[in-house]
Amino acid sequence: MNEEQRLASQQITAPKKEEKDYSQYFEKVFTAPSLKDAKKRGKEDIKYHKDFTIDEAFLNMGVGRKFYIRTYGCQMNEHDTEVMAGIFMALGYEATSAIEEADVVLLNTCAIRENAENKVFGELGFLLKYKRKNPDMLIGVCGCMSQEEAVVNKILKQYQHVDMVFGTHNIHRLPNILKDAYLSKEMVVEVWSKEGDVIESLPKKRLGSIKAWVNIMYGCDKFCTYCIVPYTRGKERSRRPEEIIQEVRELAAQGYKEIMLLGQNVNAYGKDFDDLEYRLGDLMDELRTIDIPRIRFTTSHPRDFDDHLIEVLAKGGNLVEHIHLPVQSGSNDILKIMARKYTREHFLTLVDKIKAAMPNVTLTTDIIVGYPNETEEQFEETLDLYRQVGFDMAFTYIYSPREGTPAAKMVDNVSDEEKKNRLHRLNEVVAEFSGAALKKLEGQVVEVLVEGSSKRRDDVLAGYTRSNRLVNFETDVAPEELVGKLVNVRIVEAKTHSLLGEFVNVVN
Repeated sequence: MNEEQRLASQQITAPKKEEKDYSQYFEKVFTAPSLKDAKKRGKEDIKYHKDFTIDEAFLNMGVGRKFYIRTYGCQMNEHDTEVMAGIFMALGYEATSAIEEADVVLLNTCAIRENAENKVFGELGFLLKYKRKNPDMLIGVCGCMSQEEAVVNKILKQYQHVDMVFGTHNIHRLPNILKDAYLSKEMVVEVWSKEGDVIESLPKKRLGSIKAWVNIMYGCDKFCTYCIVPYTRGKERSRRPEEIIQEVRELAAQGYKEIMLLGQNVNAYGKDFDDLEYRLGDLMDELRTIDIPRIRFTTSHPRDFDDHLIEVLAKGGNLVEHIHLPVQSGSNDILKIMARKYTREHFLTLVDKIKAAMPNVTLTTDIIVGYPNETEEQFEETLDLYRQVGFDMAFTYIYSPREGTPAAKMVDNVSDEEKKNRLHRLNEVVAEFSGAALKKLEGQVVEVLVEGSSKRRDDVLAGYTRSNRLVNFETDVAPEELVGKLVNVRIVEAKTHSLLGEFVNVVN
């Protein structure tokens, strides 16, 4: 850890006994999220560490011990869990799927919506019974919730059976945090308010052998008024292209069939480089020459979706024809209040460019309804934009205020009943367009990457198309011969959210 990081964040211990005032502990470890402070993206250099190593003193820490990680939220959290699992295993720990067997339990948390936070607090209460049965069990909270002042304060006061709290910027410090938790009788809290450096060669325990996540950048500088991510993940920091390309080459050599490139604002990749002009389009252009069947990316922002990226994606090959492009609202007034910094006209022009270059593109999106003071007319504009674009699918949400964001301070005169009504009406439109898109595939032969048995029937296999549509299909071929392979499937029926097909053959 460099000196800047040491000064930016101090490790503290907070008593588990009842205390009247926790501020003396809290102020040492955390700077409260605020738009004013977080926008002060410092010009200090982000250091780039090529080779992460674990101190030899920690290497046998986990021998004879087991760990359990429960993950909430986005793919970035899933990827962080892979890294932490890799570190645990490098320390000698063994993974377990049973909480009661675990010596260390980590909750890797999400802060994007209130419901996700409530689930974590409920789980912390549930874990108390395991702690009582096994006082030596270590319980930890990490991830985005740990970066929030109110969350850490609540844990300090109400969940004193928690042993450690650490944030998103210091995952590589897990061995040190575990050591301190074992040695201390107090709660160990280490949360850096300054984002961490970019660290390569972190160990990973991949969650599967078919698809892999590859992080290409960290953080976000957009500051949409509803979003907590710029506070929990810090400013934008890009990995060097040569490191990413090498990681993808290694995954291809290991037999992975699909790569998902990750970033909070993935198509802002490279904007922070000061020594070369290299953006996401350049990276994708190089990755398409690697012998791996499919490459995707998420999540993109309309402001950073440039013409060069569209040009490269249109080359096809292993670059799939599915783009997730969050619009959030179809109303210019709401988009302005959200600080999205584009208009519906800009978004529609972008969609037209993408469709002209990629006629077979599948577009999906995110939409928030019930934003503070959203009118019926503004909501209708969102429905109109959805119909105009003809999205294949959407993730839809009722607005959830996040403490510390500007939107949380806005007066809201939209009733809960009206918000639920708008979500229902939007979902009806989403279902209409999704159903029509799936119906068009009946009778067609599509390429499916087989991932395993379906959720409902062991004798039915399931996988996804290049456009990320779920396909279930029956076959006389033994499942073990098809899992992990690309196969052709003839679609016989379109369901509400998936497709039913019959096996044709394995793709050469």
